[in-house]
Amino acid sequence: MSASPDGESLLAPRNLGAFLLVSFIWGGTWLVIRDQISSVPPGWSIAYRFIVASAGMFLLARVRGEPFRLAPGGWPFVAALGIFQFSMNFGFVYRAEGYVTSGLVAVIFALLVVPNAVLGRIFLGQPIRREFVIGSSIAAVGVAMLFAQEYRASPATLGEVLTGAALCVAGILSASTANILQATEGAKRQPLLTLLAWSMLCGVAINAVFALLTEGPPQFDPRPAYGLGILYLGIAGSVVTFPLYYGLVRKVGAGKAAYSSVVVPVVAMILSTMFEDFIWGPLPIAGAAITVIGMVVAMRTRNPPPRRATPEP
Repeated sequence: MSASPDGESLLAPRNLGAFLLVSFIWGGTWLVIRDQISSVPPGWSIAYRFIVASAGMFLLARVRGEPFRLAPGGWPFVAALGIFQFSMNFGFVYRAEGYVTSGLVAVIFALLVVPNAVLGRIFLGQPIRREFVIGSSIAAVGVAMLFAQEYRASPATLGEVLTGAALCVAGILSASTANILQATEGAKRQPLLTLLAWSMLCGVAINAVFALLTEGPPQFDPRPAYGLGILYLGIAGSVVTFPLYYGLVRKVGAGKAAYSSVVVPVVAMILSTMFEDFIWGPLPIAGAAITVIGMVVAMRTRNPPPRRATPEP
């Protein structure tokens, strides 16, 4: 796998706008996921989400003029993204919320920035710069403070917290693998919306088969809230966000794009304040502030000057 180590700035207005929109939308998905798994097994809820998402992505591809046909070599990427992103990642995350609070899952998932940066360095040659390391270290302190607050507020036992954390880590590694695959030159040759649409459809098939084998026949909750949650997660949480997020992965690099996972817990806790009576004290306020400061420092990473092409003999 290879990719150019150079990339655009995350602070460019268009990239920053996409970054903030993705962060805010994904920050609101955690509460919805919590409701989804309260009445329907996770595997079926994920399958329903991506039935809606894949249909919406094919429609978006048509509107944007992208072909439904993949470029040569596209099917291995479809299978890989379907497995790692739209099956394993979501499977682990949904099941983690069965053990710990949605806020705690969101906080743990902020660690995505670490494997994205490391794997991006190993497989894509993307540099890990000093500003990124300093900013990530600062943000890690903030995330640890948010984790401490969420752990204190969580009714889960230590064993449940450890199980939920282990599932989160598995989800993080799955998502990071998908991020790095998406940033490779082979994936970049594929029409982005088309690749995502087929990958989501692949995820539907995998999740449905797994749910059938482990959770029994299809189950559905007739509550309007459940159906609206499927639509929100499928359209806003998938069709809107994944093209923007993977576009950032391709343009600014997997490490910096993953900083959305650092903003998401802060958004999730703000929404928890509005809908779950979360009370802000000194610890979460300081943690949120330090997290944002670290993110800003890391995003100030400057790209190296363009290399001069070496003439071929």
